[in-house]
Amino acid sequence: MFKTVFKPVIAALAALTLMAPVQAAELGDDGLHKADWMQQTFLDLREDHADATAQGKRLAVMIEQRGCIYCTQMHEEVYPIPEIDALLHEEFYVVQINMFGDLEVTDFDGESLPEKEMVQKWGAMYTPTIYFFPEEVTQEAPANRVAAAYVPGALSPGMFHNMLTYVRDGVYQEENFQKYHARIFNAGEGLYAEGGE
Repeated sequence: MFKTVFKPVIAALAALTLMAPVQAAELGDDGLHKADWMQQTFLDLREDHADATAQGKRLAVMIEQRGCIYCTQMHEEVYPIPEIDALLHEEFYVVQINMFGDLEVTDFDGESLPEKEMVQKWGAMYTPTIYFFPEEVTQEAPANRVAAAYVPGALSPGMFHNMLTYVRDGVYQEENFQKYHARIFNAGEGLYAEGGE
């Protein structure tokens, strides 16, 4: 009797445990979220790009700030989704920049500035802002001019997943992101295949 009644309950609890999302990132001493897929670097974007390329990944520069509610939303509700977490781990080399930080960043054009001044140079006004870079950066220009795509703010899980595949697959070379996203959404593909948002 015990086995027949509780066996389905135990199986259901085990299945829920396996389906649970990955744990959200912890806050660092600087008040920014620290995910295990983020890279600790010297913030020289040319070196970071070379390291990303050597690992077969795409460089992404994520600008965040202490107390950013949208950064928290992304770290708690979007990045931990298993499909997104897997893409961030396997396909992207993510470097974090503090919007109001003082660490020195060296841009693709060779200019070195504190984080907060580099963010101003790039014209980034919102957090999170994420710049994604192409496989090759041959132009000596500021990061915001050589980026393949960028995200100015928080996105829904489905839209962010689509942005990651858009960059990973190099679709930005052929198609506007809004058209790509609409095509995936309307076809019920990606995270939308499971009724996601």
